[in-house]
Amino acid sequence: MREIVILIPDIDVHQNVEIDVRINGKKQTLKYRVELVSWEGCCDKESDRVTVLKKKIADYDKDWQLMEIGMPANNQIPLVFRKKLD
Repeated sequence: MREIVILIPDIDVHQNVEIDVRINGKKQTLKYRVELVSWEGCCDKESDRVTVLKKKIADYDKDWQLMEIGMPANNQIPLVFRKKLD
């Protein structure tokens, strides 16, 4: 799938973003979700953080696919998931 970058306003964690697009005149709704993974107080080593991320991704709802792992900040890292198309 090709990518188009669309800037959206800041959203709260666990909110969904729905984007309606038309491809060759056919309308599709793409759904995205941002999840923050926090490792505050649980991970002293970087390898522990990787383990936490792997588990979160592996255990995530299978109807959603990982699209992006964001930049870590304040002992958290954002994960962006997109709902799989039917």
